[in-house]
Amino acid sequence: MAGQVDGKVVLVTGGASGIGRAAALAFVQEGATVVIADLDVQGGEATVCQLQEQHGKACFVRTDVSKAAEVEALVHEAVTRYGRLDCAFNSAGILGSRFAVADTTEEEWAQILGINLTGVWLCMKYEICQMLTQMHGAIVNASSVMGLVGSVRAAYTASKHGVVGLTKSAALAYAKAGIRVNAVCPGYIHSPMTEAAFSRNREQRELTIARHPVGRLGTPEEVAAAVVWLCSEAASFVTGHTLTVDGGYVAQ
Repeated sequence: MAGQVDGKVVLVTGGASGIGRAAALAFVQEGATVVIADLDVQGGEATVCQLQEQHGKACFVRTDVSKAAEVEALVHEAVTRYGRLDCAFNSAGILGSRFAVADTTEEEWAQILGINLTGVWLCMKYEICQMLTQMHGAIVNASSVMGLVGSVRAAYTASKHGVVGLTKSAALAYAKAGIRVNAVCPGYIHSPMTEAAFSRNREQRELTIARHPVGRLGTPEEVAAAVVWLCSEAASFVTGHTLTVDGGYVAQ
C-alpha cells in the first residue's frame, strides 16, 4: 500500500532533532526520499542513520538557513541528487532569549529573526524557484502558537507571527503555479528545545502543561503527522492555512 507521499522528494530543515527529526522519519515511513538540513552535523547524520535503518533513502547537508548562499546550495544539492523537489518542511528555528521588548538586545533580535523568519523566507525563495520549474510543490513552514497569540518573548513571538504572514503571502502568490504553502503552529511540544527552556524551572513546566486543555505537552510525532498530511494529496485544496497542533491552547 502506497504511503501519503510515496515517491516524493522532501527537504526538511532543522532535521537534526525534535519536530524536524520526527517529520523526516514520518516522511520516510510514508514513502518519501528525504534531504535533511541542519547546523548540527552530528544530529543530522544521526537522523539519516535512523532513516536508513527504516530502509529510507536520505542524505544530510549542513546548512545555516540564515545565509542565502547556503540555502541556495542546499536546494541545488537536493535537486542534483534526486532530480526534483516535491515538498519542503521549513522547521529550523531557535527559541532564543526570553526577554521582553525593552530588554532584547539588537544582537539577540538579529539572531532570532535571522533564523526563524529570514531563514524561512530564504528557504521558500529557493524552494519555490525550483518548484516553479516543475509547476507543483507543497511547502509547510514551522510557526508556533506564539505566532497566533502574544508572549513576552519579543523576538521569538515576532518571528513566528512573521512566519504566519509570510506563509499566507506565498500561498496567494503561487497558488496558480500549483504550489501550496501552509504553516503548522505547535503548542508546547516535548522536544529538546522545550525541555531545555524548562530545565531550570520545573514549576514552570507544570504550569505550562496546565495551560493546555488536554492536560499534557504534545509530541514531535503528532506535529509530524500534520506536516505530512499537509504535504500530501489529501490536502490538495489546502493552502494559506495555519494548522494548530496545540492540544486546544489557542481555543481558550
